[in-house]
Amino acid sequence: MAEDDVARRAALAEARTVGTALALAEGWLRAAQVGETPVLDAQILLGQVTGGSRAATLAYPERALTAEQAARYAELIARRAAHEPVAYLTGHREFLGLDLLVDRRALIPRPETELLVEAALRDLTERLARAPQSPPLVADIGVGSGAIPIALAVSEPRLPRLYASDLSPDALALARENAARLGVAARITFVQGDLLAPLPEPVDVLTANLPYVALGDPDVPRTVSAYEPPLALYGADDGLGHIRRLLEQAPAHLRPGASLYLEFGYDQGAAIERLARAAFPQAALRLGADYAGWDRYIAIRLPG
Repeated sequence: MAEDDVARRAALAEARTVGTALALAEGWLRAAQVGETPVLDAQILLGQVTGGSRAATLAYPERALTAEQAARYAELIARRAAHEPVAYLTGHREFLGLDLLVDRRALIPRPETELLVEAALRDLTERLARAPQSPPLVADIGVGSGAIPIALAVSEPRLPRLYASDLSPDALALARENAARLGVAARITFVQGDLLAPLPEPVDVLTANLPYVALGDPDVPRTVSAYEPPLALYGADDGLGHIRRLLEQAPAHLRPGASLYLEFGYDQGAAIERLARAAFPQAALRLGADYAGWDRYIAIRLPG
């Protein structure tokens, strides 16, 4: 830790009111140039220490901090100043209104993935309306924290069962924890293995947020590259190797008329569309954009 940071940490550990602690933390995070929300980060992490809401934190700047709270806060701010993600520091991330446990066993769920889930839910609603007695079978590949299948299961209680696979046993353990906390563990079958290999039967709807970042990509921020699991971040070859293999394997694991929903990087839309067209020449393809207008997922609908 740099000498300035040692001094900042010592000063923060001596803070005895909420207002003083916030001011010191915000100044430290601004100096460290960590992210775009240093004020919000400081407020969230102080709430983590005190157990209070952001509103309460801001409303009572004169509220006292104990020595233990100040020391703990100084530790969290030091870690944030070193670019550790806030979600790993709090252990939680909201995803489509669900409170997910997150840690370094899996990627932190992103807002763009919510859009993929919403698209898959529209598909599932249509399928259930057409054949309510034969609910579609769903599988999520590369489950990570469990965000996608858990959100699907919670949002659509008519789905009796879903599959969720991951190569990492650590990620699967985290996903199981989240499924249990959110009351859907009995409906999700977690399987360990490479891509589609562990699926025991063909499915109607397949979702995947696989690694798609090329190793050595200079645009990956430090808060991601230094902390999130490389196994879940970096795709093979040019970054799209995992998606290529999934598309090659997919025909043997899909029922007629099945759909696939795959997430990818903001600049990979054209390449993904070519890969999807080569794998499924007769399928209907649609690219979906994120909140910034970049294409971020593809919907592939097979004939039948």
